[in-house]
Amino acid sequence: MTDTTHATTDADDSYVLVLREGAPGVPAPDFRAALERHLPEWTIRIARTPNEERELLPGATIVAGNDLSVERLEMAENLRLYAHASSGVGTLPLDELDRCSVAVTNGAGLMPCISEQVLGYLLTFARDLREGMRRQERSEWRHYQPGELTGSTVTVVGLGSIGTQLLERLEPFGVDRLGVRHTPEKGGPAEDVFGYDEIHDAFSRSDYVVLSCPLTDKTRGLVGRPELRTLPNDTILINVARGPVVDTDELVSALRRNVISGAALDVTDPEPLPAEHPLWEFDNVLLTPHNAGSSPGLWDRVAALLAENVARADERGEFTGLKNQVVKP
Repeated sequence: MTDTTHATTDADDSYVLVLREGAPGVPAPDFRAALERHLPEWTIRIARTPNEERELLPGATIVAGNDLSVERLEMAENLRLYAHASSGVGTLPLDELDRCSVAVTNGAGLMPCISEQVLGYLLTFARDLREGMRRQERSEWRHYQPGELTGSTVTVVGLGSIGTQLLERLEPFGVDRLGVRHTPEKGGPAEDVFGYDEIHDAFSRSDYVVLSCPLTDKTRGLVGRPELRTLPNDTILINVARGPVVDTDELVSALRRNVISGAALDVTDPEPLPAEHPLWEFDNVLLTPHNAGSSPGLWDRVAALLAENVARADERGEFTGLKNQVVKP
């Protein structure tokens, strides 16, 4: 690091530490390179092994990555800020981070690729592109009748940054947009917004249901047998939230009995999905390995956010008032 003095630290040898887990499909060294571009006055180090973690965590002022366990936190005795690459923070030890006076930011709003992937799911099912692919594999030039997305009703559960961005991107498609959130009075870019206690009202009107909510005690098992039975038989269920938001056994049962028309799952429970799991057997289920948030541009956006927050902290002399801050020291 240069001789630049940072208001965020009293040590001249402080540094940013990149943890070895990158985002799915994006290696951590790419994150380090992005941070070096956006924070040229800081030393950026990377922990490639558990031994390097034990060596480097104690001296790190800022840690950036996709996972921070209690064990890692206990080693990071000088930690002031943890920059989480993902938007969901349900797996983080937030209470412990708060007790240690460590600020935490997340990647909310930095993953437009998630809404892009959901649009891909929607169009794949609406236009029956998988049938076209099957006929291509058989070299079969024979007409089939696809549907269309226009005029359908898409319900998005969870109107955080991901759900809101998706609803905004759906506007030009001519669909009816419904939202479900904890505080429906906040509204959103939808024709109607429901509370979680009104989820059946929204589901009964849906052609597509997209789950983009965080995993909490309230949303764990949110979609089970009663909710699946409320959905019309031609509904497609899309999950880019977390696997346990859906009762997997009930979903498998609903698919077997044609209670719903199909599903697109970027997340599953269990995860990774075992090779022998029945979800692999369905022609009307599209599975992707939790990579909706993966993009070559992700790390650069996370690095730019971290650089902006470091500048804010330098200006204030403390890690408060940060963008995307979820824990304040």
